[in-house]
Amino acid sequence: MKLLNGRISLVTGGSGDIGRSIVKTFVQHGANVIFTFFSSIKEAKKLVLEFKNSVEAYQIDLSDFNSSKNLVEKIIKKYGKIDILVNNAGIIKDNFLLKISQKDWDNVIKTNLYSIFNLTKFAIFPMMRQKKGSIINMSSVIGLTGNIGQSNYATSKAGIIGFTKSIARELGKKNIRCNAIAPGYIMTKMNSHFKYKIKEDWIKNIPLKRPGTPQDIANCTLFLASDLSNYITGSVLNVNGGLI
Repeated sequence: MKLLNGRISLVTGGSGDIGRSIVKTFVQHGANVIFTFFSSIKEAKKLVLEFKNSVEAYQIDLSDFNSSKNLVEKIIKKYGKIDILVNNAGIIKDNFLLKISQKDWDNVIKTNLYSIFNLTKFAIFPMMRQKKGSIINMSSVIGLTGNIGQSNYATSKAGIIGFTKSIARELGKKNIRCNAIAPGYIMTKMNSHFKYKIKEDWIKNIPLKRPGTPQDIANCTLFLASDLSNYITGSVLNVNGGLI
């Protein structure tokens, strides 16, 4: 059974490990997917070639207000609607607070928070007209617990949760749902810079005794995007193997 037949989906950060899995899973379930990327041109091209008729990509800085507005306008002009918005784009710039630069603080906040504000602000107009929509924001276990050396990242991911709960309350009467996913330790390139000992310690603390995969996140995103979750909004789905 295809859960997203005919739906128009916008997925940010589509060329990353989790983003690619979301795009592929959505296409397999019948959606047309527009995804964004910032620098991973090679990965984006591969994804478009793999799903020629169901996927298109835009290289864009989503922290820019007008660029986000223009993207949504292009999608509406071509497809007439946006059914699903997945705010997945994000970066990390880890360092201890004493050493973190203002530039790295600003870049993480802008990429991880501004992009969600910008796209959600413009995507809700067509959703309000059609009186239906699903918005899924990618937070993190770090947004719930905090972490040493990740004050900027934790702040951005905690902010996403507050934003999600507020938007869910604002838009519920329009039948627009807004939920967040908080991944735990997921095997991605973003986590590859951590030392083996750190990774080993993390896994010891996970009740399921394994890291998650991008597909684990994609499956949960599919659930929140589909009608299977029609009575769920303002929620944070923890996908972490029981870590917290």
